[in-house]
Amino acid sequence: MNTKNVLIICGGGASSGFLAQKIKKAAKEKGILLNVKARSEAEVGDYIDNIDVLLFGPHLKYMEEDLTKIGKEYGVPVAMIDQTTYGSLDGDKALEMILSLLKN
Repeated sequence: MNTKNVLIICGGGASSGFLAQKIKKAAKEKGILLNVKARSEAEVGDYIDNIDVLLFGPHLKYMEEDLTKIGKEYGVPVAMIDQTTYGSLDGDKALEMILSLLKN
């Protein structure tokens, strides 16, 4: 598998940054090539044409319809990270989600 690029967005990019680090660690342990960036929701347009997966925090559920629409325009799968995974910064669970999205 080629290196895949993942963007995680949240309100300011800080909380998603911690999760991004955990995902990177989980991917490295499994020998998976993955670039993960965490940014604020205002920056989606700056990255959408260079990513393979777009994830967003559960507190941005109100944006789900708009983000899904943008993802479809660019052929990028979009998903909300569940509250448990996001709140516990579970990099392994988030990685499973990413891999599942990449398969579809």
